[in-house]
Amino acid sequence: MVTLKHLSVKDHDEGSDPQLAEAGSAETAGTRHRRAESSEFFLNQQKNFALSLVLLLSCYSALLIPAYLPTQQATRNERTTQESMVLLNRSAALLSQKCRSGWSTAKLNAVPQFRSLLEIPVFLQNRTGHWELEPPLGLQGCEESLAHSLKALPDSGLPSSPKNCRRCMVVGSGGVLHGKQLGAHIDKHDIIIRMNNAPVFGFEKDAGSRTTIRLMYPEGAPFSKREYQKTDIIALVAFKSLDIKWLTSVVTRKPLSWWSKLWFWRNVVNEIPLQPENFRILNPEILKRTWHVLTCTKQQRKTVPTLGISAVVLALQLCDEVSLAGFGYDLQQPGALLHYYETLRMDAMMTQVVHDVRAESSLLKELVKAGVVNDLTGAL
Repeated sequence: MVTLKHLSVKDHDEGSDPQLAEAGSAETAGTRHRRAESSEFFLNQQKNFALSLVLLLSCYSALLIPAYLPTQQATRNERTTQESMVLLNRSAALLSQKCRSGWSTAKLNAVPQFRSLLEIPVFLQNRTGHWELEPPLGLQGCEESLAHSLKALPDSGLPSSPKNCRRCMVVGSGGVLHGKQLGAHIDKHDIIIRMNNAPVFGFEKDAGSRTTIRLMYPEGAPFSKREYQKTDIIALVAFKSLDIKWLTSVVTRKPLSWWSKLWFWRNVVNEIPLQPENFRILNPEILKRTWHVLTCTKQQRKTVPTLGISAVVLALQLCDEVSLAGFGYDLQQPGALLHYYETLRMDAMMTQVVHDVRAESSLLKELVKAGVVNDLTGAL
């Protein structure tokens, strides 16, 4: 028993020291391992921070360095300036020539499919007549409101001009006019035609400052009274019977009822700072014949001519020479400016279904090619 106890105690005593030593050794190794892991963690953090810093600097460099390096922008600007100078020189050359009496009419008469665009009375006289089509290609159903409106209009012709030979300029709203600096040349024409709310104020350098005729419908009338300065005639293009009633209300200074205004697709002006003798109604026969020319070679569609192409046909009735500026939609460049006075892009034109801009562009190009009109901005 004693021996066993002795052995038992001895065995326990002998085995206790090695166990304590092993425990101490294990603790030392664990501590070293944790310290190694901690060092490795901080090293990894430093590496990650350095990598992040390098990436951040790379991003800033990619954004900032190109701004200080030569780019293609200077080349594009130089090319644009050269093109503008060519257009300005061509415009100046046309204006320096003597006005050629009957030039556009003779050129138009030489193209059989265009002859129907000749000899159209431009403004409605003090009579209604018979209309076969509804607005805007006619005035069927508008006879009563038309008769009432014509009574409020004292004049139906153009302002008198001492010149026997007149030059017309039709100023389109296209973005191609932006930056061309044709304003001074535009103002030298005898008759200057604009459309809807295309502004003059603030854009004189490119678009000129005078307006002989502004074609528009109620929803397109400028709200700024400054846009009616240096304006001789406001010519209504009626798309519905209510448009004629609106014109009467503007001329007589008797605003329409709130109920009537609900039928416009956008807000309209209540007054225009001009006298009754400054208002006209465009003869819808101009739109009708233009529409026939646009649709004669293909299946007729439910589209109507734009005010732009209608203004060109109007100019052909009034002037011996006709020039255009700001015409031409480049539908292959969806990011290009649609209008010279706003940031709307060309792709917005693709969403509309009221006008056939491709057919109109084709017609205008044919008129330019035949020498009927001059394209001063070179986009046709």
